[in-house]
Amino acid sequence: MPLSSQLLEEGVQAFSKLPGIGRKTALRLALHLLQAEEEEVVDFAKALLDMKQKIQFCQKCHNISDQETCSICQSPARSKQVICVVESIKEVMAIENTQQFQGTYHVLGGLIAPIDGVGPDELEIASLIERIEKDEVEELIMALSPSIEGDTTVYYISKQLEGKTIKISTIARGVSFGGELEYADELTLGRSILGRLPYKQS
Repeated sequence: MPLSSQLLEEGVQAFSKLPGIGRKTALRLALHLLQAEEEEVVDFAKALLDMKQKIQFCQKCHNISDQETCSICQSPARSKQVICVVESIKEVMAIENTQQFQGTYHVLGGLIAPIDGVGPDELEIASLIERIEKDEVEELIMALSPSIEGDTTVYYISKQLEGKTIKISTIARGVSFGGELEYADELTLGRSILGRLPYKQS
């Protein structure tokens, strides 16, 4: 049903572009902002703009950060000798929610997927190898989604580290094959981190 206001229609269309937001929900959100105090709407818009313009990516692990180096990499309580390798920022958040990991992270920015045109050079693999050598990393935990792409990525990275004295482990298969890591419940994911297994090339 067309709306009586073109400006409201544009607001609804803007909200509809967000993932998981249908037209009815978009209309409800737009009407809420329309009825809110102007100061509240300005603060809301400013928060979104600041987030977009000011959030950086950690130069070390590629996690989101308000500074050049994220708070996790800066923390003296974190073990720099243990790196948990993940596909995206969402997995960092999921694992942090388990409160079972006290090392650092490395965000690859995706998985190797030749069919989709994603090769090793499109991912943050070179910077991972550089970190391992520079920080004298002792263990690499491959916390990638259990899928063909995830297993391919683990295999590729392990091949790059052949001959180096570093322990490579994968999270326990508490997560079903083909499942997305970010959707695993915290208990299952936490136990998978604690019960990680040594990685063996097949």
